[in-house]
Amino acid sequence: MPAIKFARNFFLLICFTAAVSFTVNHPGQEKNKILIFSKTNGYRHESIETGIAAIKKLGAANNFDVDATEDSSYLSDANFKKYKAVVFLSTTGTVLGKPEELALQNYIHNGGGFVGVHAATDCEYDFAWYDKMIGANFLSHPAQQKAKLVVVDNTHASTKHLPATWVRKDEWYNFKNMNPDVKVLIKIDETSYTGGKNGDNHPMAWYQDFEGGRVFYTELGHTIESYKEAFYLQHLLGGIQYAMGTK
Repeated sequence: MPAIKFARNFFLLICFTAAVSFTVNHPGQEKNKILIFSKTNGYRHESIETGIAAIKKLGAANNFDVDATEDSSYLSDANFKKYKAVVFLSTTGTVLGKPEELALQNYIHNGGGFVGVHAATDCEYDFAWYDKMIGANFLSHPAQQKAKLVVVDNTHASTKHLPATWVRKDEWYNFKNMNPDVKVLIKIDETSYTGGKNGDNHPMAWYQDFEGGRVFYTELGHTIESYKEAFYLQHLLGGIQYAMGTK
């Protein structure tokens, strides 16, 4: 009888140990992580460093980790596996070589998330796949000024907290080569400021499911003040959470 009791207790101990080990190592318990990429080969926005710090604070408050790099060679198949989303934060000019272009395509095709912020549309003009993925190319911009933004979809994580009409100051891009397949979240009212060139259909933020991945872009975020603005930070957070697949 004691031998049977010992064997039973030993079996339960083994099961308990296995269960604890499984709980500790379960992938579902791992913290999500995103990567900020902010390399520039053109105009460099003064808000980049403030933006990186702000996104790291958002991560700390919302249970995801944030890495940041300006080394394009870091964008590899192996490293992308660590991240639920990559944020191109006001990147300008040609910032990717052929290996990095391929790695980004593979990442999206494997279900990765992408967030483009402000000047992310002002880079990689010779990479047609990127242009279609991000949804438009930068054309021009007038002087910074206040304008009226109109939320056309308030069901998305990046817009559900916003008023129907959102008045704020920023640098407002005009776009070319706009991808008609994107789902527009916010438009700008060109009658509310000077210098708009896209007419009634002038999107400022959008998203799309693209070739297996999730893509979010916001034109907002040129100014340092943006990264201290509660409405904007929640807008950016919602876009990141959508790209990660958590919202």
